[in-house]
Amino acid sequence: MVPKKQWEIRILKPLVFLLGLMPAGYLVWNAMAGELSANPIKDITEETGIWTLRFVLFTLSITPLRKISGWAPLAGFRRMIGLFGFFYGSLHFVTYMYLDQFFAFDEILRDVAKRPFITVGFAAFVMMIPLALTSPNRIAKWLGGKRWRLLHRLIYFTAIGGVIHYLWLVKADTRRPVMYGGVLTVLLGYRLWEYFRTRPVSQKPIPQAKAHIA
Repeated sequence: MVPKKQWEIRILKPLVFLLGLMPAGYLVWNAMAGELSANPIKDITEETGIWTLRFVLFTLSITPLRKISGWAPLAGFRRMIGLFGFFYGSLHFVTYMYLDQFFAFDEILRDVAKRPFITVGFAAFVMMIPLALTSPNRIAKWLGGKRWRLLHRLIYFTAIGGVIHYLWLVKADTRRPVMYGGVLTVLLGYRLWEYFRTRPVSQKPIPQAKAHIA
C-alpha cells in the first residue's frame, strides 16, 4: 500500500521537474533549429532572465497558495522551484559573462559600476547564492530553524531586485516588468497582512485598585 501523501512525490514532483526544464529545453531547441532572432545572445539573456524572475515569484507564491488552499504538501515543492530560479539565474549570469562579455572582467566591473540595471541584477543574483547553498535539509538543520528562516528572507530582496533590474532594462515598454511588480506587491502584501493578522496583541496589565484606608 502506498503511504498517504506519497502520490505527489511520485507523480507531481517529477512532473514539476520536467515543467521546470521546459523553458531551457525550448530555448535550446530554438537555438539548434535557428529560430532565434538575428541577436541570439540577446534572446538567451532575456529568456533566462525572465524565467529567473518567474521562478522566484512562483517560489514566493507557494506559501499563500498553501494557506489559501489548505493543501499542506504544496510546501514540498518550494525548494525545487526555488532551485530552478537559481538555475535560470545562473544561466542568465553565465550568458552575460561568457557569451556577451567573453569573461572580460574589466568590462564587466565597469558595467556593474556604471549601469544601474546591471548593478541591481548582479546584487539580486548574489543574494540567490546563499539561498541555493543552504537549501539542503542537513544545512538547514545545521543552521537552525530561526537563522535559516532569517537568511531565506533574502528572497524578498532578490525578487524586488529582479523586478527593478527588468524595469530599468526595458526603459520604454514597461508593461511586463510592471505586471511582475504588481504580482510581487500582492505576494509581499499578503505576507504583511498575515504578519499583522497573526501577531499577538500585547495586553497591558490592569492596575489593581488601591486599597482605601478607613
